Amino acid sequence: MPSLDGRVAIVTGSARNIGRATAKMLAGEGASVVIHARKDKEGVDEAVALLRAEGATAIGHIADVSTEAGAQSLIEAAVGRFGRVDILVNNAAIRRNTPLVEMTYAEWREVLANSLDCAFLCTRYAAPHMIKGGWGRIVNIGGISMFKGTAGRTHVSAAKAGMIGMARSLASELAPHNITVNVVAPGAIDTVRSGAAGARPSGTASSANPMGRDGRPEEIAHIVTMLCKPDAAYTTGQTIEVNGGSHYL
Repeated sequence: MPSLDGRVAIVTGSARNIGRATAKMLAGEGASVVIHARKDKEGVDEAVALLRAEGATAIGHIADVSTEAGAQSLIEAAVGRFGRVDILVNNAAIRRNTPLVEMTYAEWREVLANSLDCAFLCTRYAAPHMIKGGWGRIVNIGGISMFKGTAGRTHVSAAKAGMIGMARSLASELAPHNITVNVVAPGAIDTVRSGAAGARPSGTASSANPMGRDGRPEEIAHIVTMLCKPDAAYTTGQTIEVNGGSHYL
């Protein structure tokens, strides 16, 4: 029997790239999956169709989870369809590349809202269902910017670093309910990037790690899925780096 048979997983930002790969892998372990995007309906529909074609149970949902209404609607969609929420992967985020002296407060807030706020709000509304069920797995997707200072990405680094503090506190708070909370921090991954993300920061390219290549979305999805399995019940409050051996000095 698949290890996540009967479980329900929500993966935010899962229309493409790491999110889609994670949703696919969780579905392969037997979980029913909610595919989410802020506005990429085409990507959501494509991902749902792909999973269903492979025999998985999946639904799609479009919502801006940087707002309370959007986050609530996502959790309610899962509960309304499946009756529960067991796994939450906080992958939704946006990247921007702007020097500090050109960065507006609006852009600062936009980046934090579409990463850290999304993770907080989705966790806030999913956690009561996990507590009720006496079981849960929460995984925040961070990045190498958590550790490596990068010019032009002060807001991105701050948002991603905040996920570590949030995960450590929630790991302590939710452990009595058999809920684990961890962070996976990817390095350079071969994904489709929006123009607004800018060029990849120096020091994260494939040439900067001992493996000499970019990672694949599936390699991140594997670690996330591992943390979501029943056997990972004693792993919580941790940040796992998946970056080909990159270092930050």
